[in-house]
Amino acid sequence: MGDVTVTGDATRMGTTTQRRRPELAAFLRSRRARVTPADVGMEPGLRRRTPGLRREEVAQLSGVGVTWYTWLEQGRPINASAQVLDAVARTLRLDRAEREHLYHLAEVPCEPVRKTTSPATVGPEIQGIIDALDPRPAVVYNARYDILATNPAYRDLFFVPQLEAFGVPNVLWTLFIAPDPVCPLVFRDEELPVMVATLRSSYGRHVGEPAWEDFIRRLSAASTHFAELWESGNVAPPGPRVKTFRHEAVGELRMTSVSLSINGMPECRIVAYTPDDEESRMRAAELRALRPPDADGPPGTKESRPLMRTGS
Repeated sequence: MGDVTVTGDATRMGTTTQRRRPELAAFLRSRRARVTPADVGMEPGLRRRTPGLRREEVAQLSGVGVTWYTWLEQGRPINASAQVLDAVARTLRLDRAEREHLYHLAEVPCEPVRKTTSPATVGPEIQGIIDALDPRPAVVYNARYDILATNPAYRDLFFVPQLEAFGVPNVLWTLFIAPDPVCPLVFRDEELPVMVATLRSSYGRHVGEPAWEDFIRRLSAASTHFAELWESGNVAPPGPRVKTFRHEAVGELRMTSVSLSINGMPECRIVAYTPDDEESRMRAAELRALRPPDADGPPGTKESRPLMRTGS
């Protein structure tokens, strides 16, 4: 177990592989730092400078060579088998999303990999589906949280006029850039780490791609909070959650979000929101009543308007 080969000088590797290696190294270091000796049944020992495991301890528990694991964590150009990565994942107590992220960064297939390009728009069939969900807010996101389509109820709830001047719609830009009084999401300190962890889980499949790297760079420069969360290295898959939103006209609404995959649109999903309690249902109905007849824009408008904008 643990047979590896050195693939040659990193200059012979593609740009994507070169970019994945530092990301893999940072991810392994962050996961190792959170596992204590007590977690794996070891004595802490003397002169331990950090609470996490040492590299040699990870290697020993995983049944691999210390030099090999050190090279892996340093981002050296080495290859590893799925069996070896599984052993490291067990030692570092990675969950399913983290394990998948590790495989992507190490460029070891854990499932059939299909290279696809995320679409920039949706067809009339998908738009018709999310429109039919009204008065429940619904949106189509890609893996980067770009907004590909919305229905009127979503625009009612999330319209942020202060951010109209930006470029391509993206929900992360709104949630990180909007001042707290106008941000539609309540409890940002709880919700934003989950969204960034979900983003990073998808990023593992796109490391080195210019569009993704530019997006991360620009948002990190615009928001120190995003940059800090990104550096944590946490990953998580999309999943149902109960979120609280605020609207200046009706107050707070507790909404359950559900993600639905879309055939023929890899890495895209419909996210629909349902009121979580009776008070939220009443406020959602009140918000719907504020929309002018035959208008698909936010309450108080006579036409459809951009939801939120970010630089492209």
